[in-house]
Amino acid sequence: MSSPLLPARFLFRFSVPCLHTDALWSDNGAELDAHYRLVGLSELEGGPPWADVRAAWNNQGLAFSIRVQNKKTAPWCRVNRIDDSDSVHLWIDTRDVHNVHRASRFCHRFVALPFGNGARADKPFLQWMPIHRARDNPNTIDDGLLQAHSQKHVDGYSLDLLIPAAALTGFDPDEHPRLGFHYAVLDRELGEQTLAAGSPMPYREDPSLWATLELASE
Repeated sequence: MSSPLLPARFLFRFSVPCLHTDALWSDNGAELDAHYRLVGLSELEGGPPWADVRAAWNNQGLAFSIRVQNKKTAPWCRVNRIDDSDSVHLWIDTRDVHNVHRASRFCHRFVALPFGNGARADKPFLQWMPIHRARDNPNTIDDGLLQAHSQKHVDGYSLDLLIPAAALTGFDPDEHPRLGFHYAVLDRELGEQTLAAGSPMPYREDPSLWATLELASE
């Protein structure tokens, strides 16, 4: 059977719940249990997910937990070669606008590596990155605001990320409880896992291709 011309997830607009938590972060990372797992939309195209992605929120910001499994080789991460590294990418629009194709100042992109940082290249890396063709950029983020925690496993790794409200221009859960959201977990061995539309769609720069993250109270 021939492959479809368009990915199945391109044909729909998805909304997934993100549950509230009292504590976003600890010395051990986000510590999000299975209750916070995001729906795996990649199964709509017949691909079983190999990355377990979880998310939580409160008024102080957002936390994410990613567990990559089924790897037979060690993660390959270089902070000077991010595009070639095993990595996690997040896109967040604090206004959840889907009728534009260029990012606004409310759109954010964050890139994380589970390892590759520090003197021994064994620390995680998390940084804001510009979105190609964006009309404007969000507010500047202070150094040390973003937090990451990682751990190696026999078959992969886990990576927890903290994105405080101060790093998200326009973040206001009371007034705007719906966020535009997309993630991509990229792995040199396993490939690409995304929430909504994946390659070859230009999800890296087009907010109309992102899903919606609903900041739910329960």
